[in-house]
Amino acid sequence: MLAIALAAPLVTSGAGEVPADIVATRFLTPLSQDVHGSFHLLGTDRIGRDVWARLVYGGRISLAVGFLSVTISVVLGLLVGGLAGWWRGWPSLGLTALTDFALALPRVVVLLLLAALWRPNTALVIVFLGMTGWMPIARLVQGEVRVLRVRPFVEGARASGARPLEVLWRHVLPNALTPVVVTAALGVGNAMLMEAGLSFFGLGVQPPTPSWGSMIASGRDTLVNAPWVAAAPGVMLAIVVVSCTLVGDGLRDALTGRASANRMA
Repeated sequence: MLAIALAAPLVTSGAGEVPADIVATRFLTPLSQDVHGSFHLLGTDRIGRDVWARLVYGGRISLAVGFLSVTISVVLGLLVGGLAGWWRGWPSLGLTALTDFALALPRVVVLLLLAALWRPNTALVIVFLGMTGWMPIARLVQGEVRVLRVRPFVEGARASGARPLEVLWRHVLPNALTPVVVTAALGVGNAMLMEAGLSFFGLGVQPPTPSWGSMIASGRDTLVNAPWVAAAPGVMLAIVVVSCTLVGDGLRDALTGRASANRMA
């Protein structure tokens, strides 16, 4: 799906624009042609837009939201968790309290509040999801840093004259990335589900920009006479989320096995 989304202009005939003759092209069934001879792989919606084209271009939006929001979460989680695990005393307590407070806030409620304060768009959805998803990563990184900071290679780096933050950045954090990578892979699917939910309620990506959540919302009233309008993005969303879960499991097994082999060596 990522390859198809990147090659969208090559695999579609457009971005699912509204046709000139809506009456003649609305609710065409999958694998059919319209009066102009255009082929519609997944049919058309209520205003004659090609579902396949909107699915592909909507995939660009949904995948971008997933990857970019997780990137923001990973950066914030590494920063807060790394400093909280490295420092001692009140700085660590303060960062830990901030993380616990953010974890206690209901994520969906916070997202709904932010969407009510500002007009939703793609960029804001990415920032919102990234700013509300860094806490689990911070807790993981904090625990890993606390374990790694007493390892012999850290003492060796300090003895060689490296500054504390340099030791943290160059030696400790790279060795704490295994759980972060797995969590990030799983977080992509979660972020896409969250974006789809917000778009379904009109609080995410705004029309006419397609996203899988808004496509599902636009097809919920036509499930009886045109089920393909909502079924296509729903099935694709489920496939991508399951794929992200499988990738996360595979990365966990691979990285855990590599770490075990290195310890045995």
